[in-house]
Amino acid sequence: MTALLASVRSPDEAAVAFAGGADVLDLKDPSHGALAALPETVIAAVVAAFGGRVPISATVGDLAMEPAMVVERVAAIASLGVDFVKIGLRPEGDAAATVAALGRTGLPVVAVLFADLAPDLLTPAALARAGFRGVMLDTAGKSAGGLRAHRSEAELAAFLARARAAGLFAGLAGSLRGPDVAPLLALAPDLLGFRGALCAGGRGAALDGARLAALRAAIPPAALPPTLVPGPDGLAGGAGWSIMAGG
Repeated sequence: MTALLASVRSPDEAAVAFAGGADVLDLKDPSHGALAALPETVIAAVVAAFGGRVPISATVGDLAMEPAMVVERVAAIASLGVDFVKIGLRPEGDAAATVAALGRTGLPVVAVLFADLAPDLLTPAALARAGFRGVMLDTAGKSAGGLRAHRSEAELAAFLARARAAGLFAGLAGSLRGPDVAPLLALAPDLLGFRGALCAGGRGAALDGARLAALRAAIPPAALPPTLVPGPDGLAGGAGWSIMAGG
């Protein structure tokens, strides 16, 4: 079972995505980078409206791997009540020290690896040892082709297998389009993430309900994967959902 993650940038877009059947609302600013963060007031507003009704993730920005700064930003976003916080592992700085520092916080962190920045696809095991909840493979650049232009299906399958073996939930994203859905569904990721495909005028345009409906039709609605199921307490103490290891 594969969940549909829709990246949104406002409460209005979150409402469109929720009404259209998105399984996960992912909060980020698509106009300012791959994982640019939204204002905390916007994140808080979306959590207030949809927390406990659908899992909510939020990004912290395209940050260099400086442990103290990254931990501070992740803690600030987690305190807003999102279910998990996404942090991109970039080549700038000390990724290993940053992963270790985040692991010590116990916060619900999901790592994002960038297929176009030559990531170490063995990283899921190290992330699991550090206490991360999940890992996604995405693209940092949005003008040099989507995920499948950078990684073969065999490589993607191996990445997903390593994540599952490590006990992490695993997602795929990166300028995905309609033709990508069937071959990626065959690999059974826990999540497929979309932004540009949901917008009529590119990823910086407004979310389009009709485009979301087309993708929702291509990704059959089903019970959430075992890694994304409701829980009594919520990961961040506010949203009322639990992302559980496994899958």
